Amino acid sequence: MNDGLIPRRYAKALLEFAKPEGADARVYGLMLQLNASFEAEPALQQAVANPFVSAADKTALLTVAAGLDNGKSDPVFADFLKLLVERGRIDMIRSMALAYIDLYRRANNIFSVTVTSASPLNPYDLDRLKALVARHLGSGATLEFTDVVDPSLIGGFAISVGNERLDASIANELNQLRRQILSNS
Repeated sequence: MNDGLIPRRYAKALLEFAKPEGADARVYGLMLQLNASFEAEPALQQAVANPFVSAADKTALLTVAAGLDNGKSDPVFADFLKLLVERGRIDMIRSMALAYIDLYRRANNIFSVTVTSASPLNPYDLDRLKALVARHLGSGATLEFTDVVDPSLIGGFAISVGNERLDASIANELNQLRRQILSNS
């Protein structure tokens, strides 16, 4: 069966369950934190997929990875983990988290925007870029900004909004110039 289809179905069911409970935004935050934990620690996926790690340990590990430590708990998230353990789907939790994030953003008109620059942007320029992107997306859109520094751009910036990308970097200009020279030879 398609690995993308199963996580999406579970994520959709979680969203449909959490929304009437008023927990959809809270679960969204937990899924964002969980995904960040998977990105920061690649061994987390190995631990979750390891058949020798007990279900209780996996549940505890994922609870902490979602930011619910120090005795905090979330009944919706806890029930979801319990369901995944019962169904033998706990190893797909990251894909489900990503699917939930995507579904929640679509339902709430939220756009993830990444601004990549060769050096840190000053607050004035960053605010101007944010305003430009907000105007492009229209009123009612909520923007989640990430600012990344990548010296390989040499200069300029690149903005990614979903599948759209505007690359105004010097590295991109040089690459286009190289392609043009090679195609003319």
